Amino acid sequence: MTTKSYAVIGAGPSGLAVMRALQKAGIDATGYEASHGVGGLWDITNPRSTMYSSAHLISSRTTTEFTEFPMDSDVDYPGHRVLKRYFEDYADEFGLRERFRFGTRVDRLERDGAGWILHATAQDEDGATTALARHHDGVILANGTLAEPNVPAFPGEFAGEIMHTSAYKDPAQLAGRRVLIIGAGNSGCDIAVDAVHHAESADMSVRRGYYFVPRYLFGRPSDTLNQGRPLPARLKQAIDSRVLRAFTGDPTRFGFPRPDYRIYESHPIVNTLVLNHLGQGDLRIRADVERFGGTTVRFRDGTAGDYDLILLATGYALDYPFVDREHLNWTGASPRLFLNVFPPSFNGLYMMGMIEASGIGWQGRYEQAELIAAYLAAEDADPARAARFRDRVTAQSWPDLTGGYRYLGLARMSYYVNKDAYRRAVRTEKDALSDSTAPAGAGHGGA
Repeated sequence: MTTKSYAVIGAGPSGLAVMRALQKAGIDATGYEASHGVGGLWDITNPRSTMYSSAHLISSRTTTEFTEFPMDSDVDYPGHRVLKRYFEDYADEFGLRERFRFGTRVDRLERDGAGWILHATAQDEDGATTALARHHDGVILANGTLAEPNVPAFPGEFAGEIMHTSAYKDPAQLAGRRVLIIGAGNSGCDIAVDAVHHAESADMSVRRGYYFVPRYLFGRPSDTLNQGRPLPARLKQAIDSRVLRAFTGDPTRFGFPRPDYRIYESHPIVNTLVLNHLGQGDLRIRADVERFGGTTVRFRDGTAGDYDLILLATGYALDYPFVDREHLNWTGASPRLFLNVFPPSFNGLYMMGMIEASGIGWQGRYEQAELIAAYLAAEDADPARAARFRDRVTAQSWPDLTGGYRYLGLARMSYYVNKDAYRRAVRTEKDALSDSTAPAGAGHGGA
């Protein structure tokens, strides 16, 4: 057991994963969670949760679950209630709850020599608050990537209600209203399906095209079909594009713009019910918004519509408000970190869960947690091995995590990786940290 003190911020999937990895490595850590229990955004009662009542996994159960703890479910795409229970069971199975302080919000991380002072506010069951200040040698940030709404500005004023999808919880909020959803990501498409059944009318305003992936292909969850050796990017794009055209047709028939990028260069939409409703006339695609005026929204193609409610399905911004950006090597829309984990300065901060990748699941994030644990263990047991790892990182010879895909240059894609390239790089570095004879970074080239 290392004598150093570490903090983990957040008790969602990423926080639980890293706490489990530290536990297995014999590394002591204290977790801090603002909510009342584990589960993160999958606990819809968590004040910071952006979940809604109709939410389900968009990746299938077997490609998403932790390998050492399969879900107690035979449902292919479980809903948020099943997932909340899964994380509670996971925490109980491995004794992780007692490692967290619940009802404790982290307010500030302040540099303290080689470590950090963590300032927090703890709230008891009666609502009374207490200020805390604790020293930790290192802090692992695992507070998630889907909590701070990205709210764009639009010209003009809207006389109805504007709501980000983070505030959407139940279809009753749509009942009898003329609804415009701006954006067509996975949450936006889920809510559009809700609106079809509950709103007076439902439109979607989009600015770019999308690829729609069915949840099932050939009678199986679609993300379980290609689990062997990954195909080269261009070959996979060519094959999968043809398969999708055969199963879903051409979304431009329903008013979507034609994508100006190849499949998998942005996150696909795992929802073909939207296409069904478009084909039935239950839903309508509108162009990008030009301006608001009263209850009227004018679109860039010269058309207009009247609405009572605008739902902004415009995504989320990375948010680590308790630490100055300079400590996370923030560049552009996101921190620039080795494997999305390690600041090049090695200042005692570690990022957990700041990755998005089609199909990476929680096991992919757990492998990320294992890498953090391997580094912290090496720091304590074999400083020379840890130093070799740091030398590789600071030399900026970083592996290519794109897998050959040319991801869109959008803020939400700035921390996107290819799951196969990422997991391969993480495993390589973890193996090197676990083997004192292997040079860090052996086994893959730089980028």
